[in-house]
Amino acid sequence: MKRRVVVTGIGLVTPLGIGTEQTWQALIRGQSGIGPISRFDASDQASQIAAEVKGFDPEAWFEKKQVKNLDLFVQYAVAAADLAWKSSGLSITDDNINRVGVITGCGMGGLPTIEEYHGVLLNKGPRKITPFFIPRVIPNMPSGHISMRLGCKGPNLCMTTACAAGTHAVGEAFRHIAYGDCDAAVTGGAESVICPLAVGGFSAMKALSTRNDDPTAASRPFDRDRDGFVISEGAGMMVLEELEAAKRRGATIYAEIIGYGQSSDAYHIAAPPEDGEGAARCMAAALRDAGLNPEEIDYINAHGTSTPLNDKCETLAIKNVFGDHAYKLAISSTKSMTGHMLGAAGGIEAAFTVLSLYHGLLPPTANLHTPDPDCDLNYVPLVAREQKITTAMSNSFGFGGTNGVVVFRRFA
Repeated sequence: MKRRVVVTGIGLVTPLGIGTEQTWQALIRGQSGIGPISRFDASDQASQIAAEVKGFDPEAWFEKKQVKNLDLFVQYAVAAADLAWKSSGLSITDDNINRVGVITGCGMGGLPTIEEYHGVLLNKGPRKITPFFIPRVIPNMPSGHISMRLGCKGPNLCMTTACAAGTHAVGEAFRHIAYGDCDAAVTGGAESVICPLAVGGFSAMKALSTRNDDPTAASRPFDRDRDGFVISEGAGMMVLEELEAAKRRGATIYAEIIGYGQSSDAYHIAAPPEDGEGAARCMAAALRDAGLNPEEIDYINAHGTSTPLNDKCETLAIKNVFGDHAYKLAISSTKSMTGHMLGAAGGIEAAFTVLSLYHGLLPPTANLHTPDPDCDLNYVPLVAREQKITTAMSNSFGFGGTNGVVVFRRFA
């Protein structure tokens, strides 16, 4: 029998703010974190906009000499995990040290470091490569550093499933606790690849918005005039715990996680099937795992990337799974404000879904001024909605046709 699993801590480092409350309040206001790229000179790039994390001080978490040896995605991950851990009130003891895991997601790892040291190799030779190069770039370094920082000796894993990585991490942490492999876990996603190579690469795929003259309006999921996603960065971490253990220590419970689904499109390296059947199978699998009928879902935090294909296909997939109930659902894409954080997206959006349940507030889909006729569902346009909801779903779909969905329930 599966054990019940709840969320007891949340930590966010995003373009909307450093910390959960700052990020959440900006999200509910419909504030955008998107602007011109400042990380490098993007004047020769087709897409010159991004959602960058602003005001992050790594020395709040690391000694100054350590900062240069950690890629930014690791710094964000550790900071978000530390915030989640502190908000949970959990501590490592002799009794639980082997029963607390860390399971994170990351799509691309330390690409800026790879880009930097490829230049060093070409210009100065191999002897000038830092010995920290490999530890800076490996995608599982967030889970490693978080484990070392907090002293967690349970399962230590990293999902590298593109834009579904954060969701897969949360889902796997849920399963590890539900089936007794550990009693608690720090989980979520982290990513930071706002660098010339990544922006140039996604631009070459025609995946990014080129609305360079109006950055805050560039991410417009489900809108007729959408033209691609906006690259973003950040980290979102949660602490999951077995319910009875959380209750015994009097923890704040934000929500219960009750379902997890996975599927493969087996179709294309980057595009979803036109009928969205892979995403539909994934949502259906998550509902089965949760023991819910489709009519019992109140809200979906959509993958909603603002790309022509994704938004249309996700809408169709939702209709195929939920039938007439699809038109009664509230749906929003928070990427309209945060941009697309790639491997971090699922962790951050799972946290947003939990906060929606906890606060009874649904984030808006910003910039949805002219709905696409093919996207005709209720996407909570422009303004947040106060609505008490009981069950909610968070969707993530990644290149390679990998899909992940998690389902949460309001804890009463």
